[in-house]
Formats: sequence, C-alpha cells, structure tokens
Amino acid sequence: MIEVGSTLVHEDVVKESFVCDLTRCKGACCIEGDSGAPLNHDELEILKAIYPKVKPYMTQKGIETVEKEGTHVTDFEGDYTTPCVDGNKECAYVTWENGITKCAIEKAYEDGVVDWKKPISCHMYPIRVTNYPEFDVLHYDRWSICSPACSFGSKLKVKVHEFLKDPLIRKYGADWYAELEKQVNDISL
Repeated sequence: MIEVGSTLVHEDVVKESFVCDLTRCKGACCIEGDSGAPLNHDELEILKAIYPKVKPYMTQKGIETVEKEGTHVTDFEGDYTTPCVDGNKECAYVTWENGITKCAIEKAYEDGVVDWKKPISCHMYPIRVTNYPEFDVLHYDRWSICSPACSFGSKLKVKVHEFLKDPLIRKYGADWYAELEKQVNDISL
C-alpha cells in the first residue's frame, strides 16, 4: 500500500495497465453487475437536482425506472446506488450510441446542460474506494469484462492511476495526485 494523505492506495493501482477500449467492451460495466453505480451521500441531492435536465438524454426505460424508483436506490447491502432498469439490468442513466453505452449524465455535462460530470464511482472505475472514518482505501477492481482495457493499457503503457488522473484529481485534488506520482516515481527507482 502507498500512503498519500489520508488514503491508502493499493499497489495494483499503480502497477497494472488499463485504458478503456469501448469499441471492444461496449461499456459493459454500465449494464452488468449486481446493482447500480455506488453513490456517495452528497451525490444524492445532486442527482435529484439535475434529473430534469438529464432526463432528455435518457432512454424511455431509464426514465420509467427513475420515475418509479427515484433518482437513487438502496441496494441489497444497504448502500446508495443508481437505479437499474428491470431491477438488475443496465443503469437507468445509460444511453446508447452506435451500440456502445454512454452516460446520460455525462452527455448532459458535455453539452453544458449540467455542471456535474457523473457519479465519482463511475468516473474513477476500475478504482473502487472503501471509506473508513479516518482514511480511504483505493483498490483496483478486476473484472473480466475489462480485459480489453487491460490489454489496451498494456499496449499503450498506461497504468490505472495514469488513466484515471482526472477523476483522481476531481476526488482528492491536484496536490494529492502530485504526491501519488512522486511516490510512484520514488518506488520505481
């Protein structure tokens, strides 16, 4: 583990290669799994507030799901998540372009309609964060559907933390990321 501020970063985050290859995986992480995307408590009000502006970007089934279940739900483990269409299919905020999943929230963000990109858990994937009262633990979530991303990252020589620089800075700040890079470089020597 690498300690950066009040976080512990698993070494796989800085050693493993990863670059999303949507042409191969088609964004499967948005349509597979046991529940929707994990949400932080502070993201719940944001979702409620932006939903009317994101709604035009969503599929009809996604809209129906949110209208029925709400902008967020509590999953089987008691955690807040995005709702899923038909209970266990794609995230309600998924939209499709040329057979590839896209995030309706992110599309609205890219169009300047909302000022929030998407849930931080989505932005930081495949890093997952376990929160403790005094610190966070960042770990690399291995999932077979991401094997094209591992191959692509290896080909491009891009590590997980490098691929996720922007969301890591969004979550922890530029100084935190600079310290992570410094420690990674020190370890590499």
